[in-house]
Amino acid sequence: MTSDDPRPPPRRSFFGALGPNELKGLFWQVLVVGIAVAVIVFLWSNTVTNLSARRITTGFAFLGREAGMPISDSLLAYNPRDSYLWAFVVGVANTLRVAVIGIVLATILGTLIGISRLSTNWLLSRFAAVYVEVLRDIPLLLQLLFWYVLMQALPAARAAWRPVEGVFLSNRGLILPAIPVGSPQLWVLGTAVLGCAAFLVIQRWLVAQQVRDGKPRPAWPFALGLIAVLPVAVSLSLGVSWTIEWPALRGFNFVGGLTLAPEYFALLIALVTYTSAFIAEIVRSGIQSVPRGQWDAASALGLRRSFMLRQIILPQALRVIVPPMTSQYLNLTKNSSLAVAIGYQDVVSIANTTLNQTGQAIEAIALIMAVFLTISLGISFFMNWYNARIALAER
Repeated sequence: MTSDDPRPPPRRSFFGALGPNELKGLFWQVLVVGIAVAVIVFLWSNTVTNLSARRITTGFAFLGREAGMPISDSLLAYNPRDSYLWAFVVGVANTLRVAVIGIVLATILGTLIGISRLSTNWLLSRFAAVYVEVLRDIPLLLQLLFWYVLMQALPAARAAWRPVEGVFLSNRGLILPAIPVGSPQLWVLGTAVLGCAAFLVIQRWLVAQQVRDGKPRPAWPFALGLIAVLPVAVSLSLGVSWTIEWPALRGFNFVGGLTLAPEYFALLIALVTYTSAFIAEIVRSGIQSVPRGQWDAASALGLRRSFMLRQIILPQALRVIVPPMTSQYLNLTKNSSLAVAIGYQDVVSIANTTLNQTGQAIEAIALIMAVFLTISLGISFFMNWYNARIALAER
Protein backbone atom coordinates (compact mmCIF):
# COMPACT_ATOMS: atom_id res chain seq x y z
CA MET A 1 0.00 0.00 0.00
CA THR A 2 1.59 3.24 -1.18
CA SER A 3 1.52 6.53 0.68
CA ASP A 4 -0.98 7.81 -1.88
CA ASP A 5 -3.46 5.03 -1.05
CA PRO A 6 -6.60 6.70 0.39
CA ARG A 7 -7.54 3.59 2.34
CA PRO A 8 -6.91 3.76 6.13
CA PRO A 9 -4.23 1.49 7.54
CA PRO A 10 -5.55 -1.87 8.81
CA ARG A 11 -6.52 -1.89 12.48
CA ARG A 12 -4.63 -4.23 14.74
CA SER A 13 -6.47 -6.08 17.48
CA PHE A 14 -5.67 -5.48 21.15
CA PHE A 15 -3.83 -8.78 21.45
CA GLY A 16 -2.07 -8.21 18.17
CA ALA A 17 -0.63 -4.97 19.53
CA LEU A 18 0.93 -6.83 22.46
CA GLY A 19 4.27 -8.51 22.24
CA PRO A 20 5.08 -12.00 23.59
CA ASN A 21 6.24 -10.67 26.97
CA GLU A 22 3.14 -8.52 27.40
CA LEU A 23 0.86 -11.46 26.52
CA LYS A 24 2.66 -13.68 29.01
CA GLY A 25 2.33 -11.05 31.75
CA LEU A 26 -1.36 -10.54 30.97
CA PHE A 27 -1.97 -14.29 31.12
CA TRP A 28 -0.40 -14.65 34.56
CA GLN A 29 -2.28 -11.63 35.92
CA VAL A 30 -5.61 -13.01 34.71
CA LEU A 31 -4.72 -16.42 36.17
CA VAL A 32 -3.80 -14.99 39.59
CA VAL A 33 -6.95 -12.85 39.75
CA GLY A 34 -9.07 -15.84 38.73
CA ILE A 35 -7.55 -18.05 41.42
CA ALA A 36 -8.07 -15.34 44.08
CA VAL A 37 -11.72 -14.90 43.09
CA ALA A 38 -12.25 -18.67 43.08
CA VAL A 39 -10.75 -18.99 46.58
CA ILE A 40 -12.95 -16.19 47.93
CA VAL A 41 -16.08 -17.70 46.37
CA PHE A 42 -15.20 -21.13 47.77
CA LEU A 43 -14.59 -19.81 51.29
CA TRP A 44 -17.79 -17.76 51.26
CA SER A 45 -19.87 -20.68 49.97
CA ASN A 46 -18.32 -23.06 52.49
CA THR A 47 -18.96 -20.62 55.36
CA VAL A 48 -22.59 -20.07 54.40
CA THR A 49 -23.15 -23.83 54.08
CA ASN A 50 -21.61 -24.57 57.48
CA LEU A 51 -23.58 -21.82 59.17
CA SER A 52 -26.82 -23.06 57.61
CA ALA A 53 -26.05 -26.62 58.72
CA ARG A 54 -25.67 -25.39 62.29
CA ARG A 55 -28.79 -23.24 62.02
CA ILE A 56 -26.84 -20.02 62.61
CA THR A 57 -28.47 -17.06 60.94
CA THR A 58 -26.41 -14.57 58.99
CA GLY A 59 -26.92 -10.92 58.20
CA PHE A 60 -27.06 -7.64 60.10
CA ALA A 61 -30.70 -7.76 61.16
CA PHE A 62 -29.58 -8.18 64.78
CA LEU A 63 -28.40 -4.55 64.82
CA GLY A 64 -32.01 -3.45 65.21
CA ARG A 65 -32.60 -5.54 68.34
CA GLU A 66 -32.30 -4.27 71.90
CA ALA A 67 -28.71 -4.48 73.09
CA GLY A 68 -29.30 -4.91 76.81
CA MET A 69 -25.61 -4.34 77.60
CA PRO A 70 -24.42 -1.65 80.02
CA ILE A 71 -21.80 0.88 78.88
CA SER A 72 -20.42 2.63 81.92
CA ASP A 73 -18.19 5.23 80.24
CA SER A 74 -19.61 6.69 77.03
CA LEU A 75 -19.17 9.96 75.21
CA LEU A 76 -22.69 9.72 73.76
CA ALA A 77 -25.92 9.19 75.66
CA TYR A 78 -26.69 5.48 75.93
CA ASN A 79 -29.32 3.27 77.53
CA PRO A 80 -29.29 -0.56 77.66
CA ARG A 81 -32.66 -0.49 75.92
CA ASP A 82 -31.02 1.03 72.83
CA SER A 83 -30.25 -1.10 69.77
CA TYR A 84 -27.03 -2.91 68.96
CA LEU A 85 -26.51 -0.40 66.18
CA TRP A 86 -26.45 2.51 68.61
CA ALA A 87 -24.18 0.52 70.93
CA PHE A 88 -21.72 0.17 68.04
CA VAL A 89 -21.96 3.90 67.37
CA VAL A 90 -21.17 4.57 71.04
CA GLY A 91 -18.20 2.20 70.78
CA VAL A 92 -16.91 4.00 67.68
CA ALA A 93 -17.23 7.33 69.52
CA ASN A 94 -15.24 5.92 72.46
CA THR A 95 -12.54 4.67 70.07
CA LEU A 96 -12.32 8.07 68.37
CA ARG A 97 -12.26 9.73 71.79
CA VAL A 98 -9.06 7.82 72.57
CA ALA A 99 -7.50 8.02 69.11
CA VAL A 100 -7.99 11.74 68.39
CA ILE A 101 -6.95 13.00 71.82
CA GLY A 102 -4.10 10.48 71.91
CA ILE A 103 -2.76 11.61 68.52
CA VAL A 104 -2.78 15.28 69.58
CA LEU A 105 -1.10 14.65 72.95
CA ALA A 106 1.43 12.16 71.55
CA THR A 107 2.39 14.63 68.81
CA ILE A 108 2.96 17.46 71.28
CA LEU A 109 4.85 15.31 73.81
CA GLY A 110 6.88 13.49 71.15
CA THR A 111 7.89 16.76 69.48
CA LEU A 112 9.08 18.21 72.79
CA ILE A 113 11.01 15.04 73.65
CA GLY A 114 12.55 14.91 70.17
CA ILE A 115 13.73 18.51 70.41
CA SER A 116 15.02 17.86 73.93
CA ARG A 117 17.21 15.04 72.64
CA LEU A 118 19.09 17.64 70.57
CA SER A 119 19.37 20.12 73.43
CA THR A 120 22.78 21.38 74.52
CA ASN A 121 21.65 20.84 78.11
CA TRP A 122 23.23 17.49 79.05
CA LEU A 123 20.68 16.61 81.73
CA LEU A 124 17.70 17.37 79.49
CA SER A 125 19.08 15.45 76.53
CA ARG A 126 19.96 12.42 78.69
CA PHE A 127 16.48 12.40 80.25
CA ALA A 128 14.90 12.48 76.81
CA ALA A 129 17.15 9.63 75.64
CA VAL A 130 16.25 7.46 78.64
CA TYR A 131 12.55 8.24 78.11
CA VAL A 132 12.72 7.11 74.49
CA GLU A 133 14.77 3.97 75.05
CA VAL A 134 12.78 2.72 78.05
CA LEU A 135 9.30 3.26 76.63
CA ARG A 136 10.15 1.89 73.18
CA ASP A 137 11.54 -1.36 74.64
CA ILE A 138 8.59 -2.25 76.91
CA PRO A 139 5.55 -3.84 75.19
CA LEU A 140 2.53 -1.59 75.05
CA LEU A 141 0.27 -4.15 76.73
CA LEU A 142 2.57 -4.29 79.77
CA GLN A 143 2.60 -0.51 79.99
CA LEU A 144 -1.19 -0.46 79.74
CA LEU A 145 -1.55 -3.00 82.54
CA PHE A 146 0.98 -1.06 84.65
CA TRP A 147 -0.95 2.19 84.40
CA TYR A 148 -4.27 0.44 85.03
CA VAL A 149 -2.96 -1.34 88.15
CA LEU A 150 -1.47 1.95 89.30
CA MET A 151 -4.86 3.65 88.88
CA GLN A 152 -6.54 0.90 90.90
CA ALA A 153 -3.96 1.36 93.68
CA LEU A 154 -4.86 5.03 94.15
CA PRO A 155 -6.80 5.98 97.30
CA ALA A 156 -10.58 5.83 97.44
CA ALA A 157 -12.76 8.82 96.66
CA ARG A 158 -12.92 10.02 100.27
CA ALA A 159 -9.11 10.15 100.45
CA ALA A 160 -8.57 11.34 96.89
CA TRP A 161 -5.44 13.29 96.04
CA ARG A 162 -6.01 16.94 95.29
CA PRO A 163 -2.96 18.27 93.41
CA VAL A 164 -4.83 21.45 92.44
CA GLU A 165 -8.00 23.00 93.78
CA GLY A 166 -10.98 21.37 92.07
CA VAL A 167 -8.94 18.46 90.65
CA PHE A 168 -9.21 15.01 92.25
CA LEU A 169 -7.26 11.82 91.52
CA SER A 170 -8.48 8.53 92.99
CA ASN A 171 -9.33 4.98 92.00
CA ARG A 172 -12.47 6.48 90.47
CA GLY A 173 -10.30 8.22 87.88
CA LEU A 174 -9.33 11.83 87.24
CA ILE A 175 -12.05 14.37 88.06
CA LEU A 176 -11.72 17.87 86.61
CA PRO A 177 -13.82 21.05 86.65
CA ALA A 178 -15.96 21.35 83.54
CA ILE A 179 -17.93 23.96 81.62
CA PRO A 180 -21.36 22.70 80.52
CA VAL A 181 -21.55 23.01 76.74
CA GLY A 182 -24.86 23.45 74.95
CA SER A 183 -25.94 24.87 71.61
CA PRO A 184 -25.12 28.53 72.51
CA GLN A 185 -21.64 27.58 73.68
CA LEU A 186 -21.09 25.55 70.50
CA TRP A 187 -21.89 28.62 68.38
CA VAL A 188 -19.23 30.62 70.22
CA LEU A 189 -16.67 27.81 69.94
CA GLY A 190 -17.44 27.46 66.24
CA THR A 191 -16.86 31.18 65.78
CA ALA A 192 -13.51 30.87 67.53
CA VAL A 193 -12.48 27.98 65.26
CA LEU A 194 -13.46 29.92 62.15
CA GLY A 195 -11.57 32.94 63.49
CA CYS A 196 -8.43 30.82 63.93
CA ALA A 197 -8.73 29.52 60.38
CA ALA A 198 -9.23 33.03 58.99
CA PHE A 199 -6.26 34.30 60.98
CA LEU A 200 -4.00 31.59 59.55
CA VAL A 201 -5.01 32.58 56.02
CA ILE A 202 -4.40 36.27 56.76
CA GLN A 203 -1.06 35.50 58.40
CA ARG A 204 0.13 33.62 55.31
CA TRP A 205 -0.92 36.56 53.16
CA LEU A 206 0.98 39.00 55.41
CA VAL A 207 4.12 36.87 55.21
CA ALA A 208 3.81 36.69 51.42
CA GLN A 209 3.48 40.47 51.25
CA GLN A 210 6.53 40.91 53.47
CA VAL A 211 8.56 38.59 51.22
CA ARG A 212 7.42 40.62 48.20
CA ASP A 213 8.23 44.14 49.42
CA GLY A 214 10.25 43.58 52.63
CA LYS A 215 7.85 45.60 54.81
CA PRO A 216 6.83 43.84 58.06
CA ARG A 217 3.12 43.90 58.83
CA PRO A 218 1.88 43.14 62.36
CA ALA A 219 -0.49 40.17 62.65
CA TRP A 220 -1.59 40.67 66.25
CA PRO A 221 -4.49 43.05 65.43
CA PHE A 222 -6.05 40.35 63.25
CA ALA A 223 -5.45 37.71 65.92
CA LEU A 224 -7.03 39.90 68.58
CA GLY A 225 -10.05 40.68 66.44
CA LEU A 226 -10.75 37.24 64.99
CA ILE A 227 -9.80 34.97 67.90
CA ALA A 228 -10.76 37.12 70.91
CA VAL A 229 -13.07 40.00 70.04
CA LEU A 230 -15.33 38.20 67.55
CA PRO A 231 -16.17 35.19 69.84
CA VAL A 232 -16.75 37.54 72.78
CA ALA A 233 -19.12 39.62 70.64
CA VAL A 234 -21.03 36.50 69.58
CA SER A 235 -21.19 35.32 73.20
CA LEU A 236 -22.55 38.65 74.40
CA SER A 237 -25.08 38.88 71.57
CA LEU A 238 -26.42 35.39 72.33
CA GLY A 239 -26.30 35.91 76.08
CA VAL A 240 -24.24 32.77 76.62
CA SER A 241 -23.59 31.82 80.23
CA TRP A 242 -20.14 30.43 80.95
CA THR A 243 -20.27 28.73 84.34
CA ILE A 244 -17.71 26.34 85.76
CA GLU A 245 -19.09 23.13 87.23
CA TRP A 246 -16.89 22.14 90.17
CA PRO A 247 -16.77 18.49 91.26
CA ALA A 248 -17.77 17.71 94.83
CA LEU A 249 -17.69 14.54 96.91
CA ARG A 250 -21.15 13.16 97.65
CA GLY A 251 -21.14 9.94 99.62
CA PHE A 252 -18.69 7.52 98.01
CA ASN A 253 -18.39 9.24 94.65
CA PHE A 254 -18.00 12.63 93.01
CA VAL A 255 -20.80 14.71 91.56
CA GLY A 256 -20.34 17.30 88.83
CA GLY A 257 -17.31 18.15 86.76
CA LEU A 258 -15.66 16.00 84.13
CA THR A 259 -14.73 12.44 85.09
CA LEU A 260 -12.08 10.48 83.21
CA ALA A 261 -12.67 6.85 84.16
CA PRO A 262 -9.59 4.89 85.31
CA GLU A 263 -9.83 2.59 82.26
CA TYR A 264 -9.90 5.50 79.84
CA PHE A 265 -7.23 7.45 81.70
CA ALA A 266 -4.84 4.45 81.87
CA LEU A 267 -5.38 3.68 78.17
CA LEU A 268 -4.77 7.29 77.17
CA ILE A 269 -1.57 7.57 79.23
CA ALA A 270 -0.19 4.29 77.87
CA LEU A 271 -0.92 5.13 74.23
CA VAL A 272 0.43 8.68 74.51
CA THR A 273 3.67 7.83 76.30
CA TYR A 274 4.41 4.77 74.13
CA THR A 275 3.70 6.49 70.80
CA SER A 276 5.44 9.71 71.80
CA ALA A 277 8.72 7.79 72.20
CA PHE A 278 8.60 6.78 68.53
CA ILE A 279 7.47 10.25 67.44
CA ALA A 280 10.40 11.75 69.35
CA GLU A 281 12.86 9.74 67.26
CA ILE A 282 11.07 10.75 64.06
CA VAL A 283 11.26 14.43 65.03
CA ARG A 284 14.91 14.14 66.04
CA SER A 285 15.92 12.49 62.78
CA GLY A 286 13.86 15.00 60.79
CA ILE A 287 15.60 17.95 62.42
CA GLN A 288 19.02 16.39 61.90
CA SER A 289 18.24 15.86 58.21
CA VAL A 290 18.20 19.63 57.68
CA PRO A 291 21.64 20.76 56.45
CA ARG A 292 23.85 22.42 59.05
CA GLY A 293 24.19 25.41 56.76
CA GLN A 294 20.60 26.40 57.49
CA TRP A 295 21.46 26.78 61.18
CA ASP A 296 24.64 28.70 60.37
CA ALA A 297 22.88 31.06 57.97
CA ALA A 298 20.12 31.79 60.50
CA SER A 299 22.70 32.37 63.25
CA ALA A 300 24.59 34.76 60.98
CA LEU A 301 21.39 36.81 60.68
CA GLY A 302 21.20 37.07 64.47
CA LEU A 303 17.95 35.08 64.79
CA ARG A 304 17.00 33.52 68.09
CA ARG A 305 17.35 29.73 68.33
CA SER A 306 13.65 29.28 69.10
CA PHE A 307 12.72 31.39 66.05
CA MET A 308 15.16 29.42 63.87
CA LEU A 309 13.68 26.13 64.99
CA ARG A 310 10.06 27.25 64.56
CA GLN A 311 10.31 29.18 61.30
CA ILE A 312 13.27 27.69 59.42
CA ILE A 313 14.25 24.21 60.60
CA LEU A 314 10.92 22.53 61.43
CA PRO A 315 9.19 23.56 58.17
CA GLN A 316 12.00 21.87 56.24
CA ALA A 317 12.09 18.87 58.56
CA LEU A 318 8.35 18.27 58.10
CA ARG A 319 9.01 16.79 54.66
CA VAL A 320 10.96 14.03 56.39
CA ILE A 321 8.79 13.81 59.50
CA VAL A 322 5.28 13.53 58.05
CA PRO A 323 5.48 10.17 56.20
CA PRO A 324 6.68 8.07 59.18
CA MET A 325 4.44 10.11 61.49
CA THR A 326 1.46 8.79 59.53
CA SER A 327 2.43 5.25 60.48
CA GLN A 328 2.57 6.20 64.16
CA TYR A 329 -0.89 7.76 64.00
CA LEU A 330 -2.23 4.57 62.42
CA ASN A 331 -0.46 2.44 65.05
CA LEU A 332 -1.93 4.48 67.89
CA THR A 333 -5.43 4.13 66.45
CA LYS A 334 -5.09 0.38 66.00
CA ASN A 335 -3.40 -0.09 69.38
CA SER A 336 -6.45 1.45 71.04
CA SER A 337 -8.10 -1.96 70.53
CA LEU A 338 -6.00 -3.15 73.51
CA ALA A 339 -8.62 -1.39 75.62
CA VAL A 340 -10.39 -4.73 75.84
CA ALA A 341 -7.60 -5.90 78.18
CA ILE A 342 -8.60 -3.42 80.91
CA GLY A 343 -12.35 -3.25 80.32
CA TYR A 344 -12.65 0.07 78.50
CA GLN A 345 -15.65 -0.29 76.23
CA ASP A 346 -14.47 0.73 72.80
CA VAL A 347 -15.81 -0.70 69.55
CA VAL A 348 -13.83 -3.95 69.98
CA SER A 349 -15.15 -4.57 73.49
CA ILE A 350 -18.73 -3.84 72.45
CA ALA A 351 -18.38 -6.08 69.39
CA ASN A 352 -17.11 -8.92 71.60
CA THR A 353 -20.09 -8.54 73.91
CA THR A 354 -22.42 -8.48 70.92
CA LEU A 355 -20.77 -11.61 69.54
CA ASN A 356 -21.29 -13.46 72.84
CA GLN A 357 -24.93 -12.39 73.08
CA THR A 358 -26.01 -12.98 69.48
CA GLY A 359 -23.51 -15.47 68.08
CA GLN A 360 -23.04 -13.25 64.99
CA ALA A 361 -19.27 -13.70 64.94
CA ILE A 362 -18.62 -12.94 61.28
CA GLU A 363 -20.79 -9.83 61.29
CA ALA A 364 -19.24 -8.48 64.52
CA ILE A 365 -15.70 -9.00 63.28
CA ALA A 366 -16.61 -7.47 59.91
CA LEU A 367 -17.93 -4.37 61.69
CA ILE A 368 -14.71 -4.02 63.68
CA MET A 369 -12.63 -4.35 60.51
CA ALA A 370 -14.81 -1.82 58.69
CA VAL A 371 -14.52 0.72 61.53
CA PHE A 372 -10.71 0.53 61.81
CA LEU A 373 -10.32 0.47 58.03
CA THR A 374 -12.43 3.61 57.68
CA ILE A 375 -10.58 5.47 60.45
CA SER A 376 -7.17 4.41 59.10
CA LEU A 377 -8.03 5.42 55.55
CA GLY A 378 -9.25 8.80 56.81
CA ILE A 379 -5.98 9.40 58.67
CA SER A 380 -3.93 8.27 55.67
CA PHE A 381 -5.88 10.49 53.29
CA PHE A 382 -5.41 13.58 55.47
CA MET A 383 -1.71 12.96 56.08
CA ASN A 384 -1.05 12.24 52.39
CA TRP A 385 -2.83 15.46 51.49
CA TYR A 386 -0.76 17.41 54.01
CA ASN A 387 2.45 15.73 52.85
CA ALA A 388 1.71 16.67 49.24
CA ARG A 389 0.90 20.22 50.31
CA ILE A 390 4.27 20.78 52.01
CA ALA A 391 6.31 18.91 49.41
CA LEU A 392 8.91 20.85 47.48
CA ALA A 393 7.72 21.88 44.03
CA GLU A 394 10.26 21.12 41.33
CA ARG A 395 10.90 23.90 38.86
